[in-house]
Amino acid sequence: MKIVQSKNDVLIRLTEERWLHITEEHSEMAGYYFEVLETVQDPEAIYEGNDNELLAIKEIEQGKYMVVVYKEASREDGFVITAFLTRKIKQVQRRMKLWPR
Repeated sequence: MKIVQSKNDVLIRLTEERWLHITEEHSEMAGYYFEVLETVQDPEAIYEGNDNELLAIKEIEQGKYMVVVYKEASREDGFVITAFLTRKIKQVQRRMKLWPR
């Protein structure tokens, strides 16, 4: 398990169970473990999710973005829910932008 700090100074966990879930559902993510953590710690932007989740995004190559969905369960603790790659970034950008403002 690895832990990184979000922009809200909350410690966000990426557990082995979640990583297995991510790579089973999105096999293209297999080589992006550290990029998932980096996207939470140092995103280009953060958007509001559907159920109090946060969506951190970062461009990883021209026109290709990583989206990491995570939850800040308390002021001290949070966890990664899932992560995926997309070129359809406009769908994420329609949401309310939380960071940077």
